[in-house]
Amino acid sequence: MSKPLNILFVSSEVDPFAKTGGLADVSSSLPKAIKESGHEIRIMMPRYRFISERKFKLHDIIRLKDIPIPVGEAAELGNVKSSFISNLKDKVQVYFLDNAKYFGRDGVYQSPASKKDYQDNDERFIFFCRGVLETLKRLGWQPDIIHCNDWQAGLIPGYVKTVYGDDAFFKSIKTVFTIHNMAYQGAFPGDSFQKSGLPKEIFVPEGVEAYGKFNFLKTALYFADAITTVSKKYAEEICASDEMGAGLNGLLAHRKKDLHGILNGIDYHIWNPLTDELIYRKYDVKSIEAKIDNKKALVKRFNLEYNDTIPLVGAISRLVDQKGFDLVLEAMDDLMKLDLQFVLLGAGDHKIEKKFESYQKKYPSKMGVFFGFDDELAHLIEAGSDMFLMPSRYEPCGLNQMYSMRYGTVPVVRATGGLDDTVEDYAGGKGTGVKFEKYDPKELVKAVHRAMKIYHQPDEWKKLMRNGMAKDFSWEHSARQYAALYRELLKQ
Repeated sequence: MSKPLNILFVSSEVDPFAKTGGLADVSSSLPKAIKESGHEIRIMMPRYRFISERKFKLHDIIRLKDIPIPVGEAAELGNVKSSFISNLKDKVQVYFLDNAKYFGRDGVYQSPASKKDYQDNDERFIFFCRGVLETLKRLGWQPDIIHCNDWQAGLIPGYVKTVYGDDAFFKSIKTVFTIHNMAYQGAFPGDSFQKSGLPKEIFVPEGVEAYGKFNFLKTALYFADAITTVSKKYAEEICASDEMGAGLNGLLAHRKKDLHGILNGIDYHIWNPLTDELIYRKYDVKSIEAKIDNKKALVKRFNLEYNDTIPLVGAISRLVDQKGFDLVLEAMDDLMKLDLQFVLLGAGDHKIEKKFESYQKKYPSKMGVFFGFDDELAHLIEAGSDMFLMPSRYEPCGLNQMYSMRYGTVPVVRATGGLDDTVEDYAGGKGTGVKFEKYDPKELVKAVHRAMKIYHQPDEWKKLMRNGMAKDFSWEHSARQYAALYRELLKQ
């Protein structure tokens, strides 16, 4: 048996402490799966003010009074607190880098009141990235791998290779960087680079500069020993086009041999209709008929009338164009002509919210909307909908289509990124959902119509539901792939 590895997993958000999207889910579930597979893994994240010391039993580990962390000309001090996340078998230790100036706020990346990004996000995450490395030295715990996630941790591979390049503590450490979404890059004005303390010769187009800006994501792509992203299809897409690679496709194509597509999993401790405490009635593939009670509860929640002859289409998402909601709005009148009901849970672009609100008023008997986030309602939508709509313009991985299949809810998706990798188009009794290719409102409506035709063939529909429920998207597969990648890196 191979020696267990030591891994530090770095993320700006981890469920249940801080969450703005899927990154938090991954940053909680993947480390637990890696720990279950026999490795020592610890997590590090910022300690935002809203993370309650009492609720999460945070306790001090290190007070960094004598370790100033340079940010530009100044030096900032912080301290490190600790807590745990756990599943049925194991606990994973979580370190929180605490600094009131940078993280003592109500939001993660932006002010909840103004919904605008914090002006000093560059400084906040320069402090975080350097603070992670200084913390490791103080702990005296030397990981084999530092696994960094998204732009907020993007400077760490750069620091390990340059500023800390001659430090014996970091000599043997390898860095892995995971891209969760190429659209979010942490691109700041060129002046921000001076604050980082990185060597000035790397601020060039062949280094960490992109289009005149200091780019945190590009720093990671340039320096990380290995790059991963969250599905095989997305790994191909971001190398192949300027749009999907968000202007960095050239560098990605150059590093293609170091780029690995490893599909995200889902946490079956949380997303399992047989044990889910948040749904109206539990069920599994053997008691699939019980799903109907969740549909009744869901339509009641949205003040719609239950009708067992028409399908209920659900959607849960950030309301932004990337998720295809410009497409849904264009198609809405045509969708409402079909014999279906539609419920939506989401928040995001204010204009998109306003348009959905106006459509809900126009079609009050067919459509329900809830703006915001409600975990219980999210679970009920997965359990109570007949179909789940994900028409994304691009989708690095996507989790809701996998949750949907687990709950016997048929995903209707656009064939992009992880949606294409995880959903198999239904034909001849095989397949797990309905896919469409072209980013076009007419194609979306056709796909929903095709799903409805299957819905009205009860035996076929049950077969399609069961096919989805039989799929295994557990984190175990992903954890094994990551462990194999870590070991491969350590041989180099």
